[in-house]
Amino acid sequence: MILTVTLNTALDLTYRVRSLRPHASHRVSEVAERPGGKGLNVARVLAALGHEVTVTGFAGGGTGHAVRDRLADTPGVTDALVPVAGATRRTIAVVDERSGDTTQLNEPGPQIRPTEWGAFLDRYDELLPAAAVVALCGSLPPGVPVGAYANLVRAARSAGVPVLLDTSGEPLRRGVAARPDVIKPNADELAELTGSHDPLRATQEARRRGAHAVVASLGAQGLLAVTPEGRWRALPPARIHGNPTGAGDSAVAGLLSGLVEQLPWPDRLSRAIALSTATVRAPVAGEFDRATYEELLGRVTVATETSAA
Repeated sequence: MILTVTLNTALDLTYRVRSLRPHASHRVSEVAERPGGKGLNVARVLAALGHEVTVTGFAGGGTGHAVRDRLADTPGVTDALVPVAGATRRTIAVVDERSGDTTQLNEPGPQIRPTEWGAFLDRYDELLPAAAVVALCGSLPPGVPVGAYANLVRAARSAGVPVLLDTSGEPLRRGVAARPDVIKPNADELAELTGSHDPLRATQEARRRGAHAVVASLGAQGLLAVTPEGRWRALPPARIHGNPTGAGDSAVAGLLSGLVEQLPWPDRLSRAIALSTATVRAPVAGEFDRATYEELLGRVTVATETSAA
């Protein structure tokens, strides 16, 4: 079983408009509603790949009920979310069909009470022994300690469970110090963590700070992986236009599935690139275009990174 943690779950709404213009009214041509938050997106992709996934985190209010109702309809995903008094947030993606650009609006999430945080920690401890790997994903809702991910990393390591961390800012800085097996920052998150805008230098610095392996998302420049086994850069065969929301989450799903299947790093990176690119072709986060994924999987370029640091 793969365990994904989403402390700031969401109900994802995707609106499609013909052309997004400031200070104007818009007619929405299509609305999609899905359970969201980074870890839930990861879980849905993993389930589509055939893996059994358990999701935990928080859910509350009417939006929380909507999230759980939709998770119940997702084969391969087990709901272990912890109920809270506050309402789960919404995230709204507005897709401009003319330009292909996406505008994202993210609510902050509910206030988590100390008793609710304690209930989550109990649930997490119950789930860890059955997990093959755990993914800690996304932002922290109000009320959750800023060092939460560091504590969850340590608990996973104590249980002998590999852990991937995908967050940003101070939670990432503290989480890295707890020595996760993998972190998956984007270029901005990596620069904020290390103070370096050179990707290779920054990934190596992140390893010095505690991460066992670093896989950095560099946009059009693909993925850069620096691991104890070697350094690689993975590139898609072509740039694909569409909705990029959730592409990074699909990359995480590729890395997790490759880890569980004990694939070598180049194969994990190929899968991550193919999934993230195929997600751009999908209408909403947490889904991917399977035909695009299968077509791209054998065409991803993975090369040993030889640039000097």
